[in-house]
Amino acid sequence: MRQALVNEDYKIWFEHITMAFPGVLALDDVSFGIKKGTVHIMMGENGAGKSTLMKILNGSYIQTDGKVMISGKEARFKSALDAEANGVAMIYQELQYLPDFTVEKYLMMCREPRKLGFINWRAVTKEAEKILKDEDLQYDPKETMRNLTVSDIQLLEITRAIKANKVDILIMDEPTSALSNAEVDRLFANIQKLKERGITIIYISHKMDEIFRIADYITVMRDGKHIETAPAADFTNESLVKMMVGRELSNTYPKEHVEPGNVVLEVEGLTSSYNKLKDVSFKVRKGEILGLGGLMGAGRTETVRCIFGLDPFEAGRVKVDGREVHIRNVEDAVRSGIAMASEDRRRFGLIMCRDIRENISISSLKKVSALHFLNKKKEKNMVAAFFGQLKIKAPGDEMIVQNLSGGNQQKVVLAKWLMSDPKVLILDEPTRGIDVGAKYEIYKLMVELAKQGIAIVMISSELPEFIGMCDRAYVMYGGRITGELTREEMTQENIVMLSTGGEHETN
Repeated sequence: MRQALVNEDYKIWFEHITMAFPGVLALDDVSFGIKKGTVHIMMGENGAGKSTLMKILNGSYIQTDGKVMISGKEARFKSALDAEANGVAMIYQELQYLPDFTVEKYLMMCREPRKLGFINWRAVTKEAEKILKDEDLQYDPKETMRNLTVSDIQLLEITRAIKANKVDILIMDEPTSALSNAEVDRLFANIQKLKERGITIIYISHKMDEIFRIADYITVMRDGKHIETAPAADFTNESLVKMMVGRELSNTYPKEHVEPGNVVLEVEGLTSSYNKLKDVSFKVRKGEILGLGGLMGAGRTETVRCIFGLDPFEAGRVKVDGREVHIRNVEDAVRSGIAMASEDRRRFGLIMCRDIRENISISSLKKVSALHFLNKKKEKNMVAAFFGQLKIKAPGDEMIVQNLSGGNQQKVVLAKWLMSDPKVLILDEPTRGIDVGAKYEIYKLMVELAKQGIAIVMISSELPEFIGMCDRAYVMYGGRITGELTREEMTQENIVMLSTGGEHETN
């Protein structure tokens, strides 16, 4: 009876899937189905098992037990390339492309037409032009990929999967994490077109405001187990959160009032032709969470990169505790009491192939060394304290960082900088790509750090988060600060107005 149901009603059926890694049961007897031609959302905290299950579907992993059925037949792919050849492709959060490839080389990669054993470049161009025309995409086949926007590259990645590899199952892992609102709208319009063509789309996301715009069905996972699969209309934001975390989160943003102390960080007239910054000035007090708001490209990240010694500036002063500090590099910044968690933790915050202990201690090697030799016992004890304080979920501190969930990777980044005893902690998009439960833990940690007297500078593109967590904010536009907002003045309308070069309404 069930076999008939699989054949008739479901494009994909997961049957008693179990996946065990050393010390971790990632998937525990997972069974549910995904219908053909629907947008099926996968939700759950980081580490819930969503990505592991999708990597089994696309051939990256082979399950310990259970079956994957596609169109009523068992599928067991040897690799991601094998899965693509059989109609299953995955678009990753970190885009998979070669920046120096042209559009035509990228679209035709691994399937170039050949003549007498050599690539027929004329035929490559002709086939790429046909694909672009069929998809109504206005790209020059000779354009280099590095010159395109993130949304352009993402669209070409989808096009390559659908047209070049004849894919009819498309997995999308956090596809909007680096997109603007306009680019998100464009992506969703393309998802609707794919759905109309009968393509089955599996969409992994943590963003509540997005999923209900496109979802037909939602599956919730928790701790490697299947919790629920139902039509999207059967869920609310509150019910989803409760299923994901196994409890109710009574307060999305657990902000507490902390009486600010003296000025810790003062930036005066920061100007950088390299980063297109003009006369940027602001102050942050002890125990304060200060927001830097604005649209992508407004100068928020560029400002903190200068303060942290990553990028040069030719004019302006940076003061810590009232004394001017001369920051030429990251070492100078850390020595001055400034730490920064980058918006791209995988690229700038972590050594992905190394373990948790090494990643945490790397910023404070002098603390765990004597006579230029590393004291392993001291390192282990100090790391263990932060491991426990930040509630990093892992079998131990010897686990390789790339095997952690996004939320736990972010905790490792924060532990690394907290070990350096910062006076100022800069958090650039601190909750990007992590689930609602992990976000809540990061928010609570921010409040605790503020209580300890650390001055926090926060950049966030999520306005509810920005408003919910910041005590005060400066908003940027075109490399300049356009206004300062008190907590009472921090409304979405005022922030958007200042973000577009206008003036806010005062209370």
